Amino acid sequence: MKLIIFGTTASGKIAHYYFSSDSEYEVVAFTVDSAYLECDELLGLPVVPFEELQSIYPSTDHHLFVAMGYTGMNQQRADKYQQAKQMGYHLATYISSRCNYLSTESPGENCFILEDNTIQPFVEIGNNVVMWSGNHIGHDAIIGDHCFISSHVVISGFTRIGPSCFLGVNSTFRDSIEVGEKTLIGAGAVIMKSTAPESVWLPPRSTKLSKKSSEVGM
Repeated sequence: MKLIIFGTTASGKIAHYYFSSDSEYEVVAFTVDSAYLECDELLGLPVVPFEELQSIYPSTDHHLFVAMGYTGMNQQRADKYQQAKQMGYHLATYISSRCNYLSTESPGENCFILEDNTIQPFVEIGNNVVMWSGNHIGHDAIIGDHCFISSHVVISGFTRIGPSCFLGVNSTFRDSIEVGEKTLIGAGAVIMKSTAPESVWLPPRSTKLSKKSSEVGM
């Protein structure tokens, strides 16, 4: 199946790499909103205005992947996902062949699940979820729509992550808790209880010593 990628930033280029090298899709073009159209070619492929996409690459013959980050607590990616669906496009999902996907529940549309993720049995993953490299998703966990899970995140069993959350690098979640919608979890945070919607959780930061490294006994 032929694939169009929405996005020409780093996210779009990375999506092109993974879909091209590790899926059955053939990437044939990129697209962006006309206001952000700065070039007519990327990686040897045409870049076309999103407003004209249906007439150039109709949804009857092409799938689409929205390659966007977590700006606005994932809202920009969620809006473009909904817009693409209203245009009639099937939203492609990518699961790395190097992902250990043990759940019998397939992820939703427009998901991007990279290498070295471990998805344990009975996990449910919603639509438009990004899971960067090296995460552990424990058994019976539920990941809501439009979430962004960075790298080396540990989500313990029976935990429920609400829609549109951002989980920072190396964050950890104990079992059987609920993380409220649009919760922002900072890098390295350890979450031991349920969180309220739109709350922000940051860990203590490292302290810089006044000594030089050569003055510290090791």
